[in-house]
Amino acid sequence: MAPPFTKTTFRIAARGDAILTNPRFNKGTGFTEKERKDFGLTGRLPHRVNSLEEQCNRAYDQLNARDSPLRKNSFMQSLKGQNWVLYYSMLQRHLRELMPVVYTPTEADAIANYSHLFRRSEGLYLTLADQDTMEEDYLEQTKGRNIDLIVCSDAEAILGIGDQGVGISSAKAVIYTVIAGIDPSKSLAVTLDVGTNNESLLNDPLYVGWPHERVRGEAYDKFIDKFVQLVRKYNPHCLLHFEDFGVTNAQRLLELYRDQHAVFNDDVQGTGAVTLAAVMSGVGVTKSTLANQRYVIYGAGSAGLGIAHQLRDGVVQIDDVPAEQANKQFYLIDKHGLIKESLGPENIRESLRDFVRPDAEWEDVPKNEHGEVSLLEVVRKVRPTVLIGCSTHAGGFTEDVIREMAKGCERPIILPLSNPSRLVEVHPHLANEWTNGKALLATGSPFPPAKMPNGKDYIIAECNNALIYPGLGFGAVLARSRGLTDGMILAGTRRLASLSPALKDPDAALLPDFEDAPDVNFEVAVAVAEQAIAEGCADVDWDDQQVREKARELQWQPIYGEYIYDKDGEL
Repeated sequence: MAPPFTKTTFRIAARGDAILTNPRFNKGTGFTEKERKDFGLTGRLPHRVNSLEEQCNRAYDQLNARDSPLRKNSFMQSLKGQNWVLYYSMLQRHLRELMPVVYTPTEADAIANYSHLFRRSEGLYLTLADQDTMEEDYLEQTKGRNIDLIVCSDAEAILGIGDQGVGISSAKAVIYTVIAGIDPSKSLAVTLDVGTNNESLLNDPLYVGWPHERVRGEAYDKFIDKFVQLVRKYNPHCLLHFEDFGVTNAQRLLELYRDQHAVFNDDVQGTGAVTLAAVMSGVGVTKSTLANQRYVIYGAGSAGLGIAHQLRDGVVQIDDVPAEQANKQFYLIDKHGLIKESLGPENIRESLRDFVRPDAEWEDVPKNEHGEVSLLEVVRKVRPTVLIGCSTHAGGFTEDVIREMAKGCERPIILPLSNPSRLVEVHPHLANEWTNGKALLATGSPFPPAKMPNGKDYIIAECNNALIYPGLGFGAVLARSRGLTDGMILAGTRRLASLSPALKDPDAALLPDFEDAPDVNFEVAVAVAEQAIAEGCADVDWDDQQVREKARELQWQPIYGEYIYDKDGEL
């Protein structure tokens, strides 16, 4: 049932094929008899009027006739291009089943085959070669529209498969709608095509993107800035979501623009926020504090560094520890090894500076043939209480590493977060076995429960960004915030952590079940909006009760409203 404030009456000017081919307003066989007469549809549709429930059942049967996730993804894309209400209603009804189809991991395959699967345009394509007409192209798509959300990507680091050149980021916008309730008519997916270094794409005669090597440096920065300034000029209150930018640009662009506009990078902030929530839940189980943990992060790309910063900021803000002191609790490992002084400036990005370890700490520690300190030796020396993997190094958390960690703490918090599941650092069932059921676990992909020594099922929490980022974004949109501050993100993270099942039962999951993501993200959004108001960066002035009411009022729901023909109406 829709919330009481959901808009249910629409005055529409389109008739006939014009309304049937518009996915925002098309109902297919769901048009009532009166609507069919009023909009000239009687002869264009078969006789029987179907309910939305009946349409969903039919579409679900059609979906299940597809024999692979990629074919199912293609079917769902086609459905979205025909009927938004039916598409999102299907997703709501089968959220856990269909999320891997419309998003990770299947969406990665869809984007990898984007040029060969391409059927129709979706969103806005801005190409560096055509930047002289960028403003005109932008306005063509946005003029007269109330845009709440823009998701943009330069497709350099797509969902673990790397540089894909051009790949529309509409899947992320879909999640904002199905989980947080952002109106799809008020969101826009933008491809920022700056070329590609993917040779297979450059040599593919069907490649639909700009066939040019990826542009970097000043020309890249000017192109991105031109786009961002258009957003600021014409849509000053929208959330600008940066998606799948490469490691050299993700954090840099976030820092460059976050004081100018409400910008968000899920790979950096969303991953960090949901991981912080999982760690906070684990710390709640162990009756400890964030400040008393020792953190080893295996993988120091955009995600790993974002996690480190979010955890560090949590230590600072929640436990009132100076940042310089908090930094000393972190040990980061990337492809060059442990981030320590002797790696040299050529192997240490500026964004890693806070976490560089002094060489003196490691003089007596054995090194491998490359002169690096292995993960096992780091664990032996540091005795971490929190071990996080975002390396895509399958099996990187060996039995020796896990057993060594379990020696150093009663309930180790182990989070192998790499996606997809085949790249996970350790299978959670093995981590559970090697720690004799002591480990507090969360993974980046869904896994079945593990058996505890007492025979009880241990639910493996899915540390999925979708448990928090839609709520963070919706909260910023709701408050019409001029920024998405660290305080707002922390408020949402603390609200998510407070919903952890493990706080009621220490052997329960560290995070809420993914099927509860819509309710969880609603609570996150309310917390974010309340914090925005408290910080004075919101363009609304509501009390806490009003925030909750307004959130319900502004959530879009996939229901069929009543259509009234009006030649001066929409469309």
